[in-house]
Amino acid sequence: MPSLSPQLLLSAYSQGVFPMADGYGDVSWYDPDPRTILPLDESFRVSRSLHRVLQRNRFEIRFDTCFSDVMRACAAPGKGREHTWISDEFVEVYSQLNRLGFAHSVEAWLDGKLVGGLYGVHVGGLFAGESMFSKVKDASKVALAHLTNHLRQCGFVLHDTQYMTPHLRRFGAFEISREEYQQRLAKAIRVNSKW
Repeated sequence: MPSLSPQLLLSAYSQGVFPMADGYGDVSWYDPDPRTILPLDESFRVSRSLHRVLQRNRFEIRFDTCFSDVMRACAAPGKGREHTWISDEFVEVYSQLNRLGFAHSVEAWLDGKLVGGLYGVHVGGLFAGESMFSKVKDASKVALAHLTNHLRQCGFVLHDTQYMTPHLRRFGAFEISREEYQQRLAKAIRVNSKW
């Protein structure tokens, strides 16, 4: 298997496949069935409490100002997660994708410090969310809400989150079959969405 490169990653995401590294840095490729996606229409749900947080504008939201730092924060060990699939090689190659305009971070800042955020890959009208982190309550949720609004405004049609989690389910995430995902993906990558 060739080493990761921006070209290999873009080809993989365009086919519905994504990589993860194990604890030794060895890369495996995944194409889950079912696949989880987040809606980009009115079925994206924001709880009342999160709505209040958003209205207070407690966090400053930035895009792509410290992409590698977001990835490293996502990779840091946390409660219930002692190991990460985000290896140093991943940080390097996805940062290259960021510099090329195909990977993006959404960052929540508080008092001048990065306290939450997420990152993912953009191909056409697809945004493939990869990972998120939060050091302060609600920071990653606020980043996700801002991301969804941004994707809508920019004409994205598919927000892939790969696997279902209770956290994503609260926002209205739902599962579809691999076959349906491939159909949606084929349409999405032909959409000319600008970040």
